[in-house]
Amino acid sequence: MANLTDGQIRQAIKRVEQTGKQETLVDGDGRGTGRLVLILKPMPTRVTADWMAQQWRDGKRTKKKIGAYPSTPLSQAREVFKRDFADIIQRGRSIKIAGDTRPGTVADLFEAYVLHLKGNAKMSWKETEKGLNKIADTLGRNRLAREIEPDEIVEVIRPIYERGRRAMADHVRGYIHAAYSWGMKSEHDYRSASPRRFRLVYNPAAGIPTEPKTVGTRWLDEDEFVRLYRWLECPDAPVHPPYTRAVRILMLTGQRVEEIARLHIDQWNAAERIVDWSKTKNGKPHAIPVPSLAAELIDSIKPNQHGWFFPSAMDPTRPVSHGTLYSFMWRQRDRGVIPVVTNRDLRRTWKTLAGKAGVPKEIRDRIQNHALQDVSSKSYDRWTYMPEKRAGMAKWDEFVRALLAKKDMRQAA
Repeated sequence: MANLTDGQIRQAIKRVEQTGKQETLVDGDGRGTGRLVLILKPMPTRVTADWMAQQWRDGKRTKKKIGAYPSTPLSQAREVFKRDFADIIQRGRSIKIAGDTRPGTVADLFEAYVLHLKGNAKMSWKETEKGLNKIADTLGRNRLAREIEPDEIVEVIRPIYERGRRAMADHVRGYIHAAYSWGMKSEHDYRSASPRRFRLVYNPAAGIPTEPKTVGTRWLDEDEFVRLYRWLECPDAPVHPPYTRAVRILMLTGQRVEEIARLHIDQWNAAERIVDWSKTKNGKPHAIPVPSLAAELIDSIKPNQHGWFFPSAMDPTRPVSHGTLYSFMWRQRDRGVIPVVTNRDLRRTWKTLAGKAGVPKEIRDRIQNHALQDVSSKSYDRWTYMPEKRAGMAKWDEFVRALLAKKDMRQAA
């Protein structure tokens, strides 16, 4: 049978319009037991024309749609059939499991990885997407992902490192390494919705060393804690008020900065004085009773029209980012009006001072949502520990109130 032409297709469409009868056009002889066909169906207002890969297998006919004519022209339908179906048909495999066989590009890999993060509700997906977009522009979006060499990645990272941005260089390396690691695993992952197979042989970022991790040890002593807290209550420079409130809540609760920054009205139970996150950094739900000092502060805040307790100064539809809170604190540190401290140091400070207040370490770990690795905690213990958390927070609240009052009396004297 001869190959189809566009003229034959147009003539067939007119025939179906006139006769009202379905027709099937076959392109060439096909290969093996399959071929490319165009099925024309009369509808009340038009004629539909769908390209199908057709296969005879075990005495049964199977079809899989390729596209619709004319949005998928004849030449493109032939190309897709040859690329994705002809070889499968020749090998006797079912076309039902056939997909796009083109190897993915750098853009395909990075976009699919970000979708994976987003689908798993990872809070880092936006930051990762922003970073990978810049990397893709440098490496070449339309290049095959499997063609990227380690030295190319080194050349992306080195200028960042030489500018003194060591942490950023390590982040870039991490973004690339994570995307390629996911890409290699997704090749045969039936749970992956990626439209591409990347055919990656190795991870080009695997051999690039990471920046040595510096384990922080800084925490605020009692005097420094009071000094920072009082400054946040009455800053000596113009500061977006939600930022100072957010940092005070960090100091009083010991939570992760991202989770406090994104505090929403739906997460606050004013009656029970509980903050409840459905999902956190370690992938598990987390709820804490807050100390009364923090509850009073939260109750004094009117969430904006989008429900955020700590909205961004630039875009009130979004919460303040953890990066903005870091920058805000750095600027005050550089002015010398507050102790030298990072937001992670505040989490460490809470852990330390709450211990001094008499809160047991197990309860401090649970309040801060640290992942507990023992078999009992991971697999069996489903107790919420809410009464124990309340008792711990009550001790901490009493400690902080006494600390603030004591320092104020000393200053007054």
